[in-house]
Amino acid sequence: MENPKIAGKAPIMEQLESSKTYAWCSCGKSENQPWCNGAHQGTDFTPTVFESKETKMAALCTCKQTSTPPYCDGTHNNL
Repeated sequence: MENPKIAGKAPIMEQLESSKTYAWCSCGKSENQPWCNGAHQGTDFTPTVFESKETKMAALCTCKQTSTPPYCDGTHNNL
């Protein structure tokens, strides 16, 4: 499997809405970071689809190296 493209080296803060479904870009190729825009087509990547359990601000990963997708775990500090 190919490695994801590093789309950024800092998380993007996003307001998530309770019970809403989101598609986080896992390949790093989306021009709509951190959200999937279908740029993964033709690769082994698929978006991480998740439902927010609550309304909150969240730090979403853009380096695509996190161990807790879609959330930032600070891995970008080591790139």
